[in-house]
Amino acid sequence: MAKQFPLLLPQDRDKRVYDGFITAQERDFRLRILLPSDYQLQNARLQCSWQLKKVLHGYQNIVKQRLQHSSDLASFMLELKTILDAALKNTHELHTPPPPQYYSSLVSEIEVLGWDKLVFVDTEFSSIKLKAEDAAGREHLITLKFKTKYPVEPPDCIVDFPVPFTISWTPQSSLASIHTQFLAALESLKVFWDVLDEIDEKTWVLEPEKPTRSATLRRIAIGNNVSISINVDPRHPTMFPECYFLGADHVINPLKLKLNNNIHMWDPENNLLQNLKDVLEVDFPSRSTIEKADYSMDCGICYAYRLDNAIPDQVCDDPRCGQPFHQACLYEWLRGLPSSRQSFNVIFGECPYCSKPIVLKMSIKKPRGECN
Repeated sequence: MAKQFPLLLPQDRDKRVYDGFITAQERDFRLRILLPSDYQLQNARLQCSWQLKKVLHGYQNIVKQRLQHSSDLASFMLELKTILDAALKNTHELHTPPPPQYYSSLVSEIEVLGWDKLVFVDTEFSSIKLKAEDAAGREHLITLKFKTKYPVEPPDCIVDFPVPFTISWTPQSSLASIHTQFLAALESLKVFWDVLDEIDEKTWVLEPEKPTRSATLRRIAIGNNVSISINVDPRHPTMFPECYFLGADHVINPLKLKLNNNIHMWDPENNLLQNLKDVLEVDFPSRSTIEKADYSMDCGICYAYRLDNAIPDQVCDDPRCGQPFHQACLYEWLRGLPSSRQSFNVIFGECPYCSKPIVLKMSIKKPRGECN
């Protein structure tokens, strides 16, 4: 691998995550490969840059097929390079510059919109970024990628939204009309961002550490190695969210009982955080009063907090122990014990710390081999 693809490097000790570039016809394309724990390529995930996606458009099924049938990563990369070479030869990306009126028209539209709303423009005027503020004063960006037939064809719009963003477009449309539609979309999502901003400000959010505006998930600390993961509906942000608890059974079972008994108290007119407090009968620890280390212990096997972007979410159920583990670490540990037994996706064994019985329920993931 290192000799044939020196720009694609492993990112972890187990060589399950590769990140870098593949070169074809003197062009470098960014990609990332995530291998499963069993290193089977048919279950691997391939993440492509938008440039690579564009070149491989129409070749996805071939890439997926080669991913499923290649014997190892090196052979797959060779086949991917062959596919990429063919795609580049067959593509008709004529780099003919647009006519002069394209540039003059685009500059005029920016002047009408206001240069203060322009954040970035590339040297070819093929990509620009505009900014806008919502009613709460939050700044948002929209990236526009123009085609040579603009304004007959609309630009591609890239936003950090939790829902799809599409624009209404006619040949008479302009940057101002896109910006107006962008502002309207921001207003429709204001309550959603208000809800999550309050959670981020007033609770200890364990995951994600740096949430994007498109993120709908939050894992919130409740107590020592006990947390709740919620998934907020962007369209109905004050309604009861999808949620599940993480922690030892003797701690989360009472919380589940309170949730079931008090769910009738949920009031969509109240904010989501207050509803969670009322229904669960808890006060969430806040950043101003509690250190995060009190609610985010390291894995008891690898002694790290993060492992391939996962945090310890498996906890010993014995109240005198309560040691957390990464699912992957605990799986490898239990699989190596002669006394452990497995039934479907559930493994029964002993805690590495206190030797009390521990049960691991493995999450089942569908194989993924497509570019995404």
